[in-house]
Amino acid sequence: MSGIVRGISEDMHRQIIQAVFDEDTMSSTSVGMSDLSDEILLCILRHVPVCDLMKNVANVCHKLHTLCHDKTLLTNVSLSEEYQADDVLVRYILKQLANHMQSLSLNGCYWLSGSTMELLARCRGVTHLDVTGCRITSLRLSRLLSSLSLLRSLAFDVTPGFNSAQLSSEAVDSLSRLSELRQTLLTPSYGVVPCCAQLRKLMLQFDISDVTREGIGVCCQLMMGQSSVPHYQQLEEFTARLAPGEVNQTLLLLYLAVFSVHVPKRLRVFLVSIPGPNPAHWPAAPSLAQSLGQGGDLEALQLPRSWLDSFSLKRALEGNSPKHLSFSRCPALWTQVFQSLLEGGVRDAKQLTSLNLSGINKVLYSECRSVEDQLVPETMSRLAAGCSNIRQLNLMHTHYHHESSPGQGGETHLCASLAKLTHLRSLTLPACALSDGLNTHQVSINNTPSPLFLGLKKNPRVGLQNYKPDLESSLSEDSTSGLSLLLAGCPFLETLEVIGPGFVSALPRLEPCTRASVEPRGMCEWARGVGDAHLAALEALPRLRRLSLAGLPGVLNGTGLVQLTQQCRDLRVLSLANMGSLKTMNYSPALLDSLKQCTQLQELRLEQPYLNANESFFEALSCCSRLQRLCLISRSGTFDPLAVENFMERCRHVIMCHMFMGGTLVACRTLQKVLLNRFSVERSALSVVIYPLQHEDLTLVIRDIPLTLLDRITLFQSHVAQPPHLSPL
Repeated sequence: MSGIVRGISEDMHRQIIQAVFDEDTMSSTSVGMSDLSDEILLCILRHVPVCDLMKNVANVCHKLHTLCHDKTLLTNVSLSEEYQADDVLVRYILKQLANHMQSLSLNGCYWLSGSTMELLARCRGVTHLDVTGCRITSLRLSRLLSSLSLLRSLAFDVTPGFNSAQLSSEAVDSLSRLSELRQTLLTPSYGVVPCCAQLRKLMLQFDISDVTREGIGVCCQLMMGQSSVPHYQQLEEFTARLAPGEVNQTLLLLYLAVFSVHVPKRLRVFLVSIPGPNPAHWPAAPSLAQSLGQGGDLEALQLPRSWLDSFSLKRALEGNSPKHLSFSRCPALWTQVFQSLLEGGVRDAKQLTSLNLSGINKVLYSECRSVEDQLVPETMSRLAAGCSNIRQLNLMHTHYHHESSPGQGGETHLCASLAKLTHLRSLTLPACALSDGLNTHQVSINNTPSPLFLGLKKNPRVGLQNYKPDLESSLSEDSTSGLSLLLAGCPFLETLEVIGPGFVSALPRLEPCTRASVEPRGMCEWARGVGDAHLAALEALPRLRRLSLAGLPGVLNGTGLVQLTQQCRDLRVLSLANMGSLKTMNYSPALLDSLKQCTQLQELRLEQPYLNANESFFEALSCCSRLQRLCLISRSGTFDPLAVENFMERCRHVIMCHMFMGGTLVACRTLQKVLLNRFSVERSALSVVIYPLQHEDLTLVIRDIPLTLLDRITLFQSHVAQPPHLSPL
């Protein structure tokens, strides 16, 4: 297959050269799009969103109109995050492409009306349909399924009021032929699972609150009496992601009840993610692990910390070649994980592409930690050699304290070991892993006497100080030598997260479970050694697309952030939280200069106490002309209503404006109403939430945010709780 693709690529390359250097072409004034072959144009058009394809490109000329309707472009259609696609445009697309589409994704299109959803029934050739986040009732789902007899893959939300008894016999027949199902459960229910006798892949997301808006407790008692329960006879993949809450855990155990009696013989993927330190116990977990290990084809495994012991894990992995493993917050498995991966406990460790070791330290953060509970460079070096094809690695909530002395095997720094993972594309690290030692420079600054005792002196000029490596040459070179090794070995990183100890978002979505799994801010002195020089060093990652930095008290003025954004010009997602001091925002000038350079930025999440979102801030943010999603979280933060309104006027792609800051409830609601009244007509997907961060009703307000956007504003925790979909719909 690779040879065929290479041949096509070389053929297109020759055509381009021929089109440019042909004598007839050279004699003309220029080479236009019409001079390229249809094959080359189709390759170009595959990268154009379907909305632009049908609305704009198809109207340029007759040739492009014909190519835009080529079946190779219209077989798989995705409108997910196409925020400009309002009801009128989506109806037009559905009308034009109804007979062409085989796969359609409207994932997260929460703004589309119910009447638009009804038109999906015209797409009778669709085999894969994703309407997660859309307005789908049980009656509407019944009408869709009755028309889509070829459907094999379905994703939708089970909302309050859903009743499977309202499904027609034709709809039930369609469900009986499904092989893939993804349900987002917003109310206690089996959904349509009991109707799906041929399921091979089941993906569940539990997002049910323990109490209703009226304060009434939610329970799963009604489900106990249901006669139709899942059986999973043909199941091969099972994934479940839970939001915090007892109801979600109880509901999960009901879904898993059948596994206690019978484990499907073909099961090869089992991923269950439960946030919090004390997940509900499931007695059948050891027998499940044994069954998974017997097949020899286990691809992915993730179980809560209380479900698995070392012996069960050994039996599950023995003789298998998994591609994804997650042992988040499983300190009891610390030894067995490395024994299985490094000492022949798996058949082929090189098949592993995703590994989550978040919080796998032997002891919890709240307990005493010794040197033995830190990551060992020599062990990680062996891991890199044995699992050389890892593309995603999560080491958050672990520790590494560099002592500037070679370890066993001659390894001097953890980053030097990680640099051997040359295929790495996504990496999450604790801040202390980047440090070369205690930050004596930071300590000296903290111990500087107050100006009151130094006499009257002229205050330094307020503003952005240019980053000058020569002024901090010794500090920069000494403190970033380990990080430089990592960046040199993994220059193709696209996603990087550096999370300091003690960081917990101020938003209450994952409270209080997240606070139970982090240590107090400032406990790790090595983390304080990560500062502006380290941020500046990240400029060596030209392909960086997503960057998350949180809980880094060593950042002084943010000058490193300026240098980073000067070189990483293709940043799409930037998340900054609790940088530097929490008593004042010292890096404001640097942040403004950095934002002016992020011309490709599509999403910004900024969480910082005392943020002043004034006219200067929003003027700099307006340089991010492609920005779509904005979330500001600031205790005691302030904002300028007129500046916010002008920003929304200039940045016309922004559809999410969420601000949880200071100010009165009246001021927040007034601005929210102004923005919705002014911009919601032209931006049908617009979501504006402006609310005081410390208001008692904030939890209820957050509950009303569309789930697809809610995961955005809780970005730093979501990657811990969410198992990856190995083959998404």
